Amino acid sequence: MYLAIWIMSGILAGWLTGLVVKGRGYGLAGDLIIGLLGGIVGGWLFGLFGLYATSLIGNIIVAVIGGIVVVAVVRILRRA
Repeated sequence: MYLAIWIMSGILAGWLTGLVVKGRGYGLAGDLIIGLLGGIVGGWLFGLFGLYATSLIGNIIVAVIGGIVVVAVVRILRRA
């Protein structure tokens, strides 16, 4: 059950990241990958400041912020 929630929240976080950055999602697989990577990066960044999400909504917000960072880094690396 936890895996299903993890995947669904990753898809939602990736889709929200796509809305913020691009104006639309990246497709189901793209949203999932961005959401899961965003969760890892966001969790790491927030952990640096001693902040931790304790709810599903908090985890999704952290993943969206991390997803935005991931997309920004990828765009910078593509230009180089």
